[in-house]
Amino acid sequence: MPKIKTHKGAAKRFKVTATGKVLRTKGLKSHLRRRRAPRAKRQYDKMLPMAKGDAQRISKLVPYL
Repeated sequence: MPKIKTHKGAAKRFKVTATGKVLRTKGLKSHLRRRRAPRAKRQYDKMLPMAKGDAQRISKLVPYL
C-alpha cells in the first residue's frame, strides 16, 4: 500500500491532542481587531476542539498527525 500524502495546508492549521481530538483555531483574527474588546482578542488565540464529523474529514487530509 503506498503512503498517503499529507495536505500541507491542513497540517499547518490543525493539531491533534494525545487523546486524538482535533483542535482548530478561530477565524476572523487577521484584521479589524482594534475595535474588539481585549478579552475577545485573547480568545482568538485559543485552540478549540472540532466537531466529530469535521474531525473525521480532517483526519483524512492529515493522516500522520
